[in-house]
Amino acid sequence: MLATTELTKAVANKARYLQTLAAAIQAQDDRLIYQLIDGERYSKEIQQAKHGSSDERNEQLVIDISDKLSQYLSGNLIAYLHETYPFFYFEQTSLGHFQFYFGNWWDRRLFGTLDVLKVRFNFDQTEYKKLELAFKLEIQKKRLNSDKIAAISQQTDQLQSLIDSQDSRDQEKEKVRLQLKKLAQDKVLPWEASKAKEAKQKLVERLSFLTDQDEKAQQAYKLIRESEEKVLALSKEDTLIGYEKQSIVAKFGGFENFTARNASLYRDYIADLIATKGRVKINE
Repeated sequence: MLATTELTKAVANKARYLQTLAAAIQAQDDRLIYQLIDGERYSKEIQQAKHGSSDERNEQLVIDISDKLSQYLSGNLIAYLHETYPFFYFEQTSLGHFQFYFGNWWDRRLFGTLDVLKVRFNFDQTEYKKLELAFKLEIQKKRLNSDKIAAISQQTDQLQSLIDSQDSRDQEKEKVRLQLKKLAQDKVLPWEASKAKEAKQKLVERLSFLTDQDEKAQQAYKLIRESEEKVLALSKEDTLIGYEKQSIVAKFGGFENFTARNASLYRDYIADLIATKGRVKINE
């Protein structure tokens, strides 16, 4: 009898949970839905309770419809994000799943994915760290790729110098060949043989070095073109990140405020839902 009573209570508890969730969806009460699907977080971050009031077992009941829940909740959330982060542009990849780009300009960067149920950005860490570093480099009055571009430019100058010095090398090679020819024709006394051999070796090494420089000069044209393409790509990236920085400064005043807002996004959004008593969904 006790077992029957306990089981009945357990089933009734689950039924009440699902009925409450269904009623919240019917009433378009997104705030309550967020409370129901993650009571622990809601309790700590919104109600600021020392101990959470989660109902994890009941929350597990909706795991198999999480994509549908995400799809439903995305309407209000993305409308809110469009206002809060006007430079983020969202794209749906599948039911309830979204990725977002930074900016609407040409060649914009894919910046991460949106976790609707957790109200959280999952930033592409490579792209995010580039932006973070770009802000830090402002103190040195540098852009993200300033040092890379400077190093490539120095290498390009060296390659160009190889090309420009071709005539000089040709003249020196001719002189070395004449010296080698003269050594080969001169009669060398036995006690001078070692000295002559050493002189010949130095001339051969010099001629070999000059020939190697010629080969590098032949490759330099291709390397310079490749370097120019690298510099162009790096400069373009600096320009795009410059747009991103301007967007963040215009909206948040600086990168620190931007990161702080990201950290408080869940609390801010739930507070907005409470204040507005729900929003008109962008897809309705």
